[in-house]
Parts: sequence; C-alpha cells; structure tokens
Amino acid sequence: MEQKIIHTGQHYDDKMYEVFFKQLEIPTPDYNLGVGSSSHAHQTAEMMIRIEEVFIRERPDMIIVYGDVNSTLAGALVASKMGIKIAHIEAGLRSFDRTMPEEINRIVTDSISDYCFTPSEDANQHLKNEGIESDKIFLVRNIMIDTMVKFMTQIEQCNRVVDIENYVLCTLHRPSNVEDKEALIKLIDTFEGLSEIVEIIFPLHPRTRKRLAQIDIDIKRFDKIHFIEPLGYFEFIKLQKEAKIVITDSGGIQEESTFLGVPCLTLRENTERPITISEGTNQLIGHDYETLKSSVIRILKNENSNRKVPNNWDGQTAKRIVNYLLDLL
Repeated sequence: MEQKIIHTGQHYDDKMYEVFFKQLEIPTPDYNLGVGSSSHAHQTAEMMIRIEEVFIRERPDMIIVYGDVNSTLAGALVASKMGIKIAHIEAGLRSFDRTMPEEINRIVTDSISDYCFTPSEDANQHLKNEGIESDKIFLVRNIMIDTMVKFMTQIEQCNRVVDIENYVLCTLHRPSNVEDKEALIKLIDTFEGLSEIVEIIFPLHPRTRKRLAQIDIDIKRFDKIHFIEPLGYFEFIKLQKEAKIVITDSGGIQEESTFLGVPCLTLRENTERPITISEGTNQLIGHDYETLKSSVIRILKNENSNRKVPNNWDGQTAKRIVNYLLDLL
C-alpha cells in the first residue's frame, strides 16, 4: 500500500506539533494545509475545502482518520461526499456529553465510516447501539499504546525536565476548566493548597496560558507550582511516568497513565475511556475540588486501589489494523 499524509495545520504551534513529527519519526507530510486556529465551523469548513482539493488530485482508494478532532470530521465528511472509503481509528468512544465538540466529531465520523477500528469492547457496543453493522467493526485495542511501547527506551533515556523527586503532574486545556473565570481561580487556589503538600509541575497549554494572563493570575508568584512550556512527547511521558499522581482533563493522558501505572485524577464529569476507570488508574473528579484534595492525600498515603493494564495494550495494535486493511483493500 502507498500512504500519503495530510497535516491540516489544526495544531500549528511548534511545541504542539512539529516536535512530535521529529521525535516519533513521522514522515514529512505530503500535504500541509496550514488551516490554523479559528471557530469550529470556520476551521472545519476551511479544512474541507482544502482536503477536497487533495482528494481530487490524489483519488485515494481509502482515507484513514484518527481520533476525534476537527480534522477527523472534515476528512470523513469530504470522503463520504466523494464516495471514498473511510476507516476510523479509535472509533466507538463515547462520553455521552454532547457539549464536547469531540463527542459530535466522534458520532458523525463513526456514522459515515465504512470501517470502525475500536480500542475496547464498550466502543464496539456503542457502535452496535447506534446501528453500525457488526461487519464494519474491528476490535484492535489501543493505538496510542503502540507509541509508548516503541519509544520507551528513548523516553527512559531522555533528561528529566525538572529536578524534583516527588511531584504531581498537571495538565489542563478543556474550556470547561479554563474558560470560566471563577472556576479557574478556584482551581488554581486548590493547586496552591496542594502544593504545600506536594510540588506540582504544570506544562501550560497555549489556551491555558492565555486564559491565566487574561484573568491576571501571575504564575510567577507560586513557589511550588512549576509552570513550564509544553513538552516533547519523550519528555512529557517521562515526566508522567515518574509522577506520584497525574491531574488532567485529557482523554489521552487517562490512557497513558493507566499504561504507566500512575494514579490519574480527571477533572471532568465524564470520560469516553471508561476502561481507564474499571481496569486502570483513573478516577473522575469533576469539579469537586475538595474531592480532588482528599484524593491526592489518599494516594500519597499509598491507599490507592490495585492497578492493571487492560488486555492487549501490547504495542501491536497497528499491526492488527494493517492486517485488516490488507484484506479490506
């Protein structure tokens, strides 16, 4: 098979994309559409216009879309209109929260995909409940884990970013946590209180940094909360692997921390990755910051529950997908 890569430019900051191409040895994209940031509607529409031009030129037999970002939806919609086969990797995940743009992207993409490659049994069941035929559904497990397995040597060999032995790692970027002024102030106050118990390392997503500046929170005034720039993949996974606890609102980090055996406290009311709770290290906190504080204290006292890695998170998901694709094409 010949594969060509389209980079839409949805993530365009060097710290948020280029470093990943370099570290993970991803080939230079055949097309870089340079769409950039905008409203969801404008960004998705602009992607569709530029993706259609590529499809007209290339006439692919199939497109493969990943995850749940606007690029995923845009590529799938254009392919569907042009009669091109669509394979969706990470299909079937559901948070059942339609206020999340990612949930809309997932539902629509799955509904028009010809082949749905799923990470878990619950994802299979969600698709069947939505009327997707069983012969379109392929359980292949977690593609993200392949990356960690492949590069674990490089991850373990990279230099530590911050010279601190015991720390909590925090990441925040979702609008539900960073856009509401009062909620964000309360959350930062909670972190300040926690930092008296354990130091916090906080790589700042550009959206979060911008929002903190808008509400006049001086990040330099905190002695034991270490706000740092976004990190490369190797550096971030190493930081995550050595953390006592991870506090996040990221879906992917819920999975990574489960694989690494690191307790994860998720600042969301729901998750599209329930396997990280039923079998992994994840706990939903929502916006209950008292529970956040008590959970951190409990985990630091080693009172956390048993942890295990879900079945077949083995680094072989890509091979399973390719074997199916060879048959399907």
